[in-house]
Amino acid sequence: MRPSASRPDQSGVPETAAHETAVLTIDLDALAANYLLLRERAAPAECAAVVKADAYGLGMAEAAPVLWRAGCRTFFVATLREAIDLRTILPDAIIYMLNGLLAGTAETLHQWHLRPVLNSADEIREWAAYCTSAGETLACAIHVDSGMNRLGLSAADVEDVREAADLWPALALSLIMSHLACADDQAHSKNADQRARFDHLRAKLPQTLASLANSAGILLGPDYLYDVVRPGVAMYGGHPRRQGDNPFHPVVHLTGRILQIREASPGETVGYGATRTLSRPTRIAVVSAGYADGLFRALSTGDGEHGLTAYLGPHPVPILGRVSMDLISIDVTDVPEALATRGAWVELLGPNVSAHAMALHAGTIDYEILTSLGTRATRRYVGG
Repeated sequence: MRPSASRPDQSGVPETAAHETAVLTIDLDALAANYLLLRERAAPAECAAVVKADAYGLGMAEAAPVLWRAGCRTFFVATLREAIDLRTILPDAIIYMLNGLLAGTAETLHQWHLRPVLNSADEIREWAAYCTSAGETLACAIHVDSGMNRLGLSAADVEDVREAADLWPALALSLIMSHLACADDQAHSKNADQRARFDHLRAKLPQTLASLANSAGILLGPDYLYDVVRPGVAMYGGHPRRQGDNPFHPVVHLTGRILQIREASPGETVGYGATRTLSRPTRIAVVSAGYADGLFRALSTGDGEHGLTAYLGPHPVPILGRVSMDLISIDVTDVPEALATRGAWVELLGPNVSAHAMALHAGTIDYEILTSLGTRATRRYVGG
C-alpha cells in the first residue's frame, strides 16, 4: 500500500517531509463522488468501472477498493496481468479483460475466475472449446466492431459465428459490447451511426446484456446507456467531452516545491535553447518538477507564446521557457514576495489547473496526462 495522508491544506499539499520536492495527492473521496455521479446519470443501467493501466496511473490497489465500497461490482481491465492483480484485491468482483483471449491463456482465466472480452471468431471458438474440455459453461463477453476498426468482431465475423450451433451452448455469454469512437464530440454523426450498427450486429447474436457507453457516452443520453456503462476518465476527474463544463471533481493534485527565487533583467533568456526572452524585470521561481514527473515538454513556452499557467496560492504563475527533465521556471513577478519563497508549493495540476487544460496546452488528451504522471513524485492518498 502506498502512503496515505490527511487532506491537503490550502497549498494543496498534505504534511510533507523536508526532502520531498514534488507531491502527487490523489483524493479518493473525489473518486468515489465521481463514480456515484456517473452511476446516477447512468441509471437504471449498471455502472461498472474501468481500472486498466493501474487505474489510469492513479493506483488500482487504492482506487478499486474505494469503488467497491461505493457499490461498483463490475470492473474492466486491459491485460491478464491487470486482471489477476485486481482479483487479488477484489475476490468477489466481476472482472472483464478487454484485450481478449490470448492463445493458451483460457485455463489461467478460468483459474482466476476472469471473463475474457472475445474480439474475434477465433477467440470465441477457442473459449468454447476450452469450456467444453473443462466441462463448464464459463462467462465471457463479445466485442463487436461498430465502426472503430480496432478490436472487435467484424460484420463478417458475426455472420461466421451466428449460426454455429456448437459454440453457444458451450459458453455463457454475459455481455455484448462495443466502443464509441467520437463520444467526446456530442454533435458527431458517428455516434448515432455506431449505435445503429451496434444494434444491428447484436441482434444476430444470442440475447444478453449490452454495453456501449464509456465516460463520454454516458453524457450522450439514455439512448446510449443500454444495460452496463463503462466509465473511466471521468471517474478520475478528466473531462470526457470537448464541449461544456466538466461536472466531475478533480481527483489528482500535483505540486512542486520552489527551489530558488531568481531576479532577471529584460533581454535575458530562460532555460534550454534560450527560447524565452524576458521583456521586463522578472522574478523567476525554479520549481522541482519536469517531464520526468509528467509535465510534458510540449508545455514549454517560447517568445510570444502563452502556455500552461500554474498557481501559487490564488495567483496565476505562467511557465517560462522550456520544461526540462527535473525543473520548470515560472514567473512570480506579480506574486507577493511573502508567498513566492524558497520551499513554497506550486500547484501544477489540481483545482485551478485541470488535466484538461494541461492536455490542451500539451496537444494531447486528459487520458495521457493522467497515465504519464510518473513515479518520482511522493504519492499521498487522502479520503477513501
